[in-house]
Amino acid sequence: MFTPKRILFEKNTLEYPIGKHIYQSFVTNKEIEIIELRGNKIKENIPGDTLALLYQEGKNTLVVGAKKGMSFQTCKPSAHYQLPLLSGCIGQCQYCYLNTHMGDKPYMRINVNIDEILSQAQAYMKQRNPEVTIFEGSATSDPVPVEPYSNLLKHTIEFFSKTEEGRFRFVTKYTDVDTLLALDHRGHSEIRFTLNTNQVIRDYERRTPSMEKRIEAAKKVISCEYPTGFLIAPVFLYDGWKEDYHHLLIALNDSLPVKISYPLTFEIISHRYTPQAKNIINEIFPDHQLPMNDEDRSYKYGQFGYGKYIYSKESLKEMADFFREDISTIFQGRAIDIKYII
Repeated sequence: MFTPKRILFEKNTLEYPIGKHIYQSFVTNKEIEIIELRGNKIKENIPGDTLALLYQEGKNTLVVGAKKGMSFQTCKPSAHYQLPLLSGCIGQCQYCYLNTHMGDKPYMRINVNIDEILSQAQAYMKQRNPEVTIFEGSATSDPVPVEPYSNLLKHTIEFFSKTEEGRFRFVTKYTDVDTLLALDHRGHSEIRFTLNTNQVIRDYERRTPSMEKRIEAAKKVISCEYPTGFLIAPVFLYDGWKEDYHHLLIALNDSLPVKISYPLTFEIISHRYTPQAKNIINEIFPDHQLPMNDEDRSYKYGQFGYGKYIYSKESLKEMADFFREDISTIFQGRAIDIKYII
């Protein structure tokens, strides 16, 4: 569970049940600074006069706010729409794309007006009816570390359990899933876990649980009959990568229950970076050892009009062939669904 150094409550957020609950959960903790904002000037209340310092302090800050506009972003290929429950992540993964999109806003932000957000989701479902509409709850966040006191996932899972027109999914690196285990989800919410080798976790994923702890959390939700998936990302092609990812897949398969109610989904994403992300990462993590030598990569333009550095075509084919064969072999006899390998 994420325990922040400071919590900023935007104006009127204490009038919402979630805002009140968060306040009551931490108000007696004298080590946490609680600030009730008169306006919504957030960065002025977070120490740090450089991007690196703001990042470090922001990662220990929780902002309690409310979503203003109710237009949802699309979310391909994961889902039809993002579900804007919250934004930010407590992890300090050096490669993370959120360093680009939220470099000067590294704090966790919870939206307390959950009823309005879910009402808008219902409107989107009505527009697409009779087709099922899928919502992604972690496009710009990892919602699990704040779930013990936000209950955003609980509210959302219970909401989608009552509808046939919508499905909910989210992904996490964290293990605070116990409050979700007893919910009557009806199989309408999919919980995915981001996995990586212990070398990648040790070198690049600061303040995150080990591979083994993530797998143990996945075992819990599978045992409660949630649809469950695994996002193996970002895949780094370092010396010995095949052996390490092979070990990861074996450890996962050996830890899973014999009975699984839904096919296990896999999404495999290779490491890539944009020039902007590289500049921000260099500033925030000046001592990083990420493999970001432009000359070793290919440059590819993406769907949003900007380019990124990716592994060569030959390396990506080798990676895809490896994962398809290894997953099919190791999980033989289990129902699996490899969504994509990119």
